[in-house]
Amino acid sequence: MRTHALLALALLAALAPHPAVSAPDATVLAAAKAQDGPYRETLKGLVDIDTGTGDVPGLTRVEAILKGRLAAAGLTVESRAAPAFGGNTLVGTRTGTGTRRIMMLVHYDTVFGTGDAAKRPYTERDGRAYGPGVADAKGGVAMILHVLAALEALRFEGYGTLTVVLNPDEERGSRGSREEIARLARDQDVVLSFEPSFAEAGVDAVTVATKGINYASLTVKGRAAHAGGAPEAGRNAVVELAHQILQLQDLGDADKGTSLHWTVIQGGTKPNIIPEAARAEGDMRYFLPAEYDRVLAQARRIIGTHRVPDTQVSFDLAKGRPPLPRNPATQALGERARAIYGEMGAELALAEIGGGTDAGYAFQPDSPGKPAILESLGVVGGHYHSADEFAVLASITPRLYLATRLVMEASREPAR
Repeated sequence: MRTHALLALALLAALAPHPAVSAPDATVLAAAKAQDGPYRETLKGLVDIDTGTGDVPGLTRVEAILKGRLAAAGLTVESRAAPAFGGNTLVGTRTGTGTRRIMMLVHYDTVFGTGDAAKRPYTERDGRAYGPGVADAKGGVAMILHVLAALEALRFEGYGTLTVVLNPDEERGSRGSREEIARLARDQDVVLSFEPSFAEAGVDAVTVATKGINYASLTVKGRAAHAGGAPEAGRNAVVELAHQILQLQDLGDADKGTSLHWTVIQGGTKPNIIPEAARAEGDMRYFLPAEYDRVLAQARRIIGTHRVPDTQVSFDLAKGRPPLPRNPATQALGERARAIYGEMGAELALAEIGGGTDAGYAFQPDSPGKPAILESLGVVGGHYHSADEFAVLASITPRLYLATRLVMEASREPAR
């Protein structure tokens, strides 16, 4: 999970009309409560194995555990290589009695290094669970496994197909699994993604829109010369780079939620040499897919104006995660989730976040009404990617109830 910057979460929660509240489904709630203890046991088993992206031995151990659990839940399981960093994407499918196609998605890699699980094993204190990746996203992996268990206890098979996708490389951009995620999502009616939610926000949330991530690069080629003896013979690439950064500073568009921040600068070799090369890197975030083309075209026009003559300037924009844009199908699914959460007397906000997730790969730009995609259905937690990352234990049962009910209700809708 990329670092999540909440965008107007409190405002969304405050302004959205509250759905009509009905009593919780007692049978489903009992099934969710019964999974609380087993969920925590599963979470401990996952957290206590290192699965940093590229840690193939640890990923292989967890993969074997997950394969066994999915098979025991009645899913047919395949391992599909995610070669960029090593490890396999697990795809489990189960056929039901209905027509709707539902996919549950989350990653099982973490940002943490080999040995971290031994240093900081799973612990519980003061209502929270701690350990490497406890919320992001091993809490989401455990959530999927125990939603399956709750559905089994309820003997619910009203979906057409239920697909589970667990990938090993999300923390490095899902480079080996993103095409598989997009391909599988193309045939789904609903995609439920189990990244964690946000304890720090003050109100619980699911995510209905995420920003995409692009990586900007700005390079300047000048001419080296002696800084004291013949500076006029040189063409200062650092000065030109500074000029270009200032020119490109306003490429963002706050009204559209687009930002471009320059974050890394390199240039020069020695204090007495006019630098012949300089480079900057930047981070672009955006909700609207068309913003990629706009920023790229506008930047390439702007860099045509130089301050230092005879320098060569280039700008590039490498695509990272695509956005999950605002769309009616996802909004409607989010409103359904709010109503379900309200059955337990709890408030649920519909968030738009600044960090990209695999939900963006599931979105189909050519058919934005299908699938409907909902993100942040995992456990509530916080301090992601840090040594004190935590999961809120009291959120386990409400989140299990929410996800189980979403699967059941989505299964009952007519096929489109």
